[in-house]
Order: sequence, then structure tokens, then C-alpha cells
Amino acid sequence: MKNMMLATAALMISFAGTAMADGDPEKGESDFKKCRACHTIANGNEVIFKGGRTGPNLYGVVGRTAGTAEGFRYSSSLVDAGQAGLVWTEELLVDFVADPRTFLKEATGDSGARTKMTFKLKNAENVVAYLASIAPPAQ
Repeated sequence: MKNMMLATAALMISFAGTAMADGDPEKGESDFKKCRACHTIANGNEVIFKGGRTGPNLYGVVGRTAGTAEGFRYSSSLVDAGQAGLVWTEELLVDFVADPRTFLKEATGDSGARTKMTFKLKNAENVVAYLASIAPPAQ
């Protein structure tokens, strides 16, 4: 039953999250300073934005399956959401960082869903637009 709920939630999210988030990438680069305590942005050895390692590397997060960045141990709820098909779009990232735990509860249908991200970022559109602007080329 849980797998069915996850699959249904992932399907609904994938259809709902196809729109692009509105945001200013230049402002987002500046706003990313709020995130760098936990996150870095690096493409291999090329460090785009030096930050902490508490959270996963955010290079290429737009278009990535949730809970799959190498070298980071995610909560089981985020891994489950990714296994059910959750792929980060700009819109979904904006929703997630606004309230990570509530987002995962809704995405998984699990009232006990957990995430390691406890910070709630207000007006995340600019940061997400910045992350999308430095993403690797689409394949």
C-alpha cells in the first residue's frame, strides 16, 4: 500500500512540477549565502560556490532524482520519494525548501516523513533559478 501511495504521489508531483519557477539567478547567487552553511556547489574539482558539507552538493540538483546525490546519506523518506519517481524541478525545489518536512509528508503520504533539512527558505525562487542556471547541460 505504501509503495502504491508513493507511486501515486510521485506521478501527481511530476505532472504538477513541470512549470519553471520564477526567479532572478543573479539575486539567487547572492541569496545562496543562506544555504552555504550546509551546501556547496561543485562540478567535480571545480568549486562554483564553496560551502558546507552537512547537506548534499547542489550542482545539477534540478533534474536529479531526489535522494541520489553521491556522498550524502539522505533520510529514508527522501530516498523513498526518489525511488517512487520524484525528480527535482524548479517548482518542486521551491516547494521543498519552503517547508521540507511538510513537502515530504505530502509527497510520500507518510505522516511520519523526515528530512535532514530543517531550514525553511522563504522566497526561494531566486536561489532555485540560480541553481538551474549553473546546472550541467541537458542530455
